[in-house]
Amino acid sequence: MKAVILAAGEGTRMRPLTRNRPKVMLPIGNRPLLQHVIEQARDAGIREFVLVVGYHGDTIVEYFGGGSALGVKIDYIIQEERLGTAHAIGTARSLIDDRFLVLNGDVMITSAQVRTLLERDEVAVMAAMEVDDPSRFGVLEVDGGYVLRLHEKPEKPPTDLANAGIYVFEPEVFAAIDSTPVSARDEYEITRTIQDMIDSGIHMGYQVLDGTWLDIGRPWDLLDANMEYLKTISKAILGEVEDDVHIHGPVVVGEGARVRSGAYIEGPVIIGPDCDIGPNCYIRPYTSLGRGVRIGNAVEVKASIIMDRTHVGHLSYVGDSIIGSDCNFGAGTKVANLRHDGANIKVKIMGTMVDSGRRKLGAIMGDNVHTGINSMLNVGSMIEPDTNIHPGEFVK
Repeated sequence: MKAVILAAGEGTRMRPLTRNRPKVMLPIGNRPLLQHVIEQARDAGIREFVLVVGYHGDTIVEYFGGGSALGVKIDYIIQEERLGTAHAIGTARSLIDDRFLVLNGDVMITSAQVRTLLERDEVAVMAAMEVDDPSRFGVLEVDGGYVLRLHEKPEKPPTDLANAGIYVFEPEVFAAIDSTPVSARDEYEITRTIQDMIDSGIHMGYQVLDGTWLDIGRPWDLLDANMEYLKTISKAILGEVEDDVHIHGPVVVGEGARVRSGAYIEGPVIIGPDCDIGPNCYIRPYTSLGRGVRIGNAVEVKASIIMDRTHVGHLSYVGDSIIGSDCNFGAGTKVANLRHDGANIKVKIMGTMVDSGRRKLGAIMGDNVHTGINSMLNVGSMIEPDTNIHPGEFVK
C-alpha cells in the first residue's frame, strides 16, 4: 500500500514561521513535522510514499530526496495551484493503482493509529478522534459504525468525534473527486467528496483512534507537539560537555556541540549539532535548540523552539517561544511569557485576535530577526522575518 501525504500548503495561520518554508518543514524535536509523519507511517508498514508538494516544495524535495535515508521510497507530485484537499489527492492518481492511505502532512500521529486504520476493509475509511471542543474541527455524525454526515466546525456538534485528517480509499475515489463541486472557499474539498460518496450509497467507515493526535494549525501548536515528542527521547551525549555542567533527565547533545562550564540543563531537552551553550546558562525542560544555535552567558531558555544558527546573547530570557533561523538577540533581550492578570494570551492571526488557550506564550519570530540590547518582547508578539528591533525597544 502507498501513502499519499498532502504537503503543498503554506500554512498561512502559521505566519511568520512559514514565510520562508512550508508548514510541514517546521521543526518538532529538530526534525521536520513531515518527517515525523513519514516515520510513523513507515513503522506501520508503509514503504512507498507520494508527497503532494507546492509552496516551497523544493525545500521538501531537497531534504527528503528519494527517501532512502528513511528506508522508504518517495515520489513527488507538484500541485501547481492549491485548489483544496480533493484536488491535491486527485493530482496523485497517476501513481496510484490500488488501495491507498491519505495523510495530512501537518498532523502528529502514531504508527499504532495508522495500523488500526489499515485493518479496516471498507471502500473508504476515515479516522476520528474524541476531542473536548469539537466545534473547532470537522465533526462526524455517525450511526451503526458508519459516517452519515460531516459537519464543518458546527456550533452544536452532533458528536465529539473530530475528523483526524487520515483516510483510506480505493482508487474509485478519483471518480468522486472529478465530480466534486467547488466550495464556498473556492476549493475542492475532500470532505465534500466524502459526503457525496455517502449520499450515493457508499458506506464510509470510521475508526476512533487512541493516543496522541495533534493538528498543527497555529504557531503555539508547535510547542505542544514539541513537548509531546520530547517526552519520548532518551539521554544521548554525543558532543563535548565540560566540567561542572549539570545535566538532569533525558538530554540529547548533538555531535560537534559544546556545553560550557556552569550550564544547568533540565531534560527533556534537545541540543542540536554544532551548538555552543553557556557558560552559566539555564536550559529548562521541553526546549529544542537547532543546529549551530549559540546560547550565551547567563541566558535562560524555557519550553521553546529555537531554530538553526540563531544566537541568544548573554543576560537574555526566552520562554514559551518559537524563534526562527538566523536570528540574533542582543544582550539583555527579554521575552515576556505571562500576563500580569494571569489570563489567556491572545495573538493576532491573519488580522484577527485569537485566544491561544495558553496562560504562557512568548514570541513567535520569523527568520533573520535582530534585536538590540535590552529589547523587550511582550507576550504573544508576532515578529516578521528580517525585522530589526532597536536597543531598548518594547515590542507587542
